[in-house]
Amino acid sequence: MKRSSFVLLLTLLLLGSQRLLPQSVLAIKIDGSINPAAAEFIHNSIQQAKESGAQCLIIRLNTPGGLLKSTRVIVSDILEAPVPIVVYVAPGGGHAGSAGVFITLAAHIAVMAPGTNIGAAHPVSMQGEQDSVMGEKATNDAAAFIRTIAEKRSRNLAWAEDAVRNSVSITETEALESKVIDLIAKSMDSLLVQIDGRQVQVSSGTVTLKTAGATIEQLEMGTVERLLDILSDPNIAYILLMLGIYGLLFELYNPGSILPGVVGVISLILAFYSLHTLPINYAGFALILFAIILFIAEIKIASYGLLSVGGVISLLLGSMMLIRTDSGLEFIEISWSIIITSTALTLIFFSFIIGLGLKAQRQKPTTGSEGIIGEQGEALSAISPEGTVRVHGEIWNARSASGSIKKGSKVQVTALHGLTITVQEVR
Repeated sequence: MKRSSFVLLLTLLLLGSQRLLPQSVLAIKIDGSINPAAAEFIHNSIQQAKESGAQCLIIRLNTPGGLLKSTRVIVSDILEAPVPIVVYVAPGGGHAGSAGVFITLAAHIAVMAPGTNIGAAHPVSMQGEQDSVMGEKATNDAAAFIRTIAEKRSRNLAWAEDAVRNSVSITETEALESKVIDLIAKSMDSLLVQIDGRQVQVSSGTVTLKTAGATIEQLEMGTVERLLDILSDPNIAYILLMLGIYGLLFELYNPGSILPGVVGVISLILAFYSLHTLPINYAGFALILFAIILFIAEIKIASYGLLSVGGVISLLLGSMMLIRTDSGLEFIEISWSIIITSTALTLIFFSFIIGLGLKAQRQKPTTGSEGIIGEQGEALSAISPEGTVRVHGEIWNARSASGSIKKGSKVQVTALHGLTITVQEVR
């Protein structure tokens, strides 16, 4: 009897001490578009939360949307997460738009801060409307995807589909009333208090959260993830692509410059890596290359500006088409200001910089046999048929091409044989 009482007392003490131990919560911030870097960051954070034994992972979300492919990866990671995932749409004034709706609905616990909103914020694509059949297929696919998420998390299925099909957006209070989210929290501390004691179903079973008074450990993106995040910006990819083209062409038309070539190669490598993470329209990429060809042709062919006009139009069209949008849900495009600036700088670059390089290549040589033939000088002695002349301040042995040439006569070089030049009198 005493033994069993001792065991019971020891068990109670252990449970009590466990309760007193400070619990930890991991938190990350996604403030920007949803891209491969964000997907990788969330995946690694979930793994770290599992390994550290954290009570949950809080994703502080503020996004206008992003790539649907990256969104699917994130949603899959959240649905299969071994630890509870809390998506907290914050701060005030922030929103979970487009792809952010999918991520918020997929969370075990969805929370919004006061003054935020959630819904499909479809961008107006610079590429025009999609084909009606393809657009309908993409919308139906996304609607089925969000219905699956809403059904899995027992959220408002009708509103979720409406958010995809009709781009509806609601405030945090409307979202709570519509059972789109679970809570409204003014701060992280308030959030931790409200979710304390909640039971959530994760991939490994049911978990009871113990978050009251838990310490929050903020995770930051690693160097590789930060670099990928920067390169996943279509504007950065576009700028790197143009810099790479400029650098290589400048090096080709001005051999030996070295620096433009090095910068060009590095920029192109980074651009291709960046474009690999983005949905690229190869027709747009081909139009950009065609524009470069037209600019170069303008320098060599007298078209009175027609080729330059064609190059500008081709560059504009290619830039607008460069990023391909598979779904209206995807929020990704190249800024108009960057496109216009790049087009203007490209026109200036090819009209002047490379033009100077080609002009230098077409200039008459000033050294060697090609540099002296055709030059004029003065006969220092009578040339009959040989003598000496001064050309470019240098004294040369000279041979007359025909007849005798008097001393002091003006002569022109017609040929070079070793160290002897052939001249004729200029009359």
